[in-house]
Amino acid sequence: MDYVNLGSTGLKVSPICLGMMSYGDPGWRPWVIPEDDAVPFIEKAAESGINFFDTADMYSIGVSEEVTGKLLQKTFPRREDYVLATKVYFPVGDGVNDRGLSRGHILDAVDASLTRLGLDHIDLYQIHRWDDSTPIEETMEALHDCVRWGKVRYIGASSMSAWQFAKAQHTADLGGWTRFVTMQNHYNLIYREEEREMIPQCLDMGVGLLPWSPLARGLLTRPPSERESTERGATDQITPRWYADENDAVIEVVESVAGEHGIPMAQVALAWLVSKSAVTAPVVGATKLSHIDDAIAALDVELSEGDLERLESAYTTRAIAH
Repeated sequence: MDYVNLGSTGLKVSPICLGMMSYGDPGWRPWVIPEDDAVPFIEKAAESGINFFDTADMYSIGVSEEVTGKLLQKTFPRREDYVLATKVYFPVGDGVNDRGLSRGHILDAVDASLTRLGLDHIDLYQIHRWDDSTPIEETMEALHDCVRWGKVRYIGASSMSAWQFAKAQHTADLGGWTRFVTMQNHYNLIYREEEREMIPQCLDMGVGLLPWSPLARGLLTRPPSERESTERGATDQITPRWYADENDAVIEVVESVAGEHGIPMAQVALAWLVSKSAVTAPVVGATKLSHIDDAIAALDVELSEGDLERLESAYTTRAIAH
């Protein structure tokens, strides 16, 4: 495994990040894997050289963080051997202040996450979305305090408009506060709207991309005719909202390129993504052990210029989907 820098920081991470949303409470989502059954996934990831793991407080309403903390501590001999990311913003309770990016919620949430994780610090603490109801100055100072107090090492952001991200970074500069080092954004072969403004901006700022849904919730792993062949594909309510039938042309090209290379479609889609200079590590979910195999194998797939041109030429612009 060739490790890479997390954005422009000196922290080394694997070029694949294992998304931990898949592990927690099946009552939250039917495709979520409970703790005992998740053990082989974490062990396989570690054996493969993956040292980067991403979760969020709202996944399984806290249970994902509990499972993540337990399994990482069981699997890795030292805390220094893995890099852990989690997030704050979405509701984790019924209270009016159990959400958002206010100072109060951030400080409550970081302590709650540390308790669930069973750790004394979070490597990368990310705001899960932009909060229109809270001044960005309040959010950035609170995040800076989390870093200053040693609860958090680095901070990152997730899907938002490029102007919002620029405003947050500028606010941090004005206040002498900690800047975001990563952007976890929606980016894959059938959703490339981030290439217009956010990705060029991140390249200019030295911010690393951690794309979520790199396989478009599984659509880039199978032919269009098999769209609903998995439990998640059949039950997920977000997939049809974000990805309509016009994506089929891109998926068919992925299928064709994969056939020519004699590899699974997932490897082609991930190989395209990791070839992008702005990308630090896509956040890959795994509900089968073969998903981890495909993610690791994708790092060695060499796509030709012709392959890349074919994969990208079928794309059509679409509505923003954060």
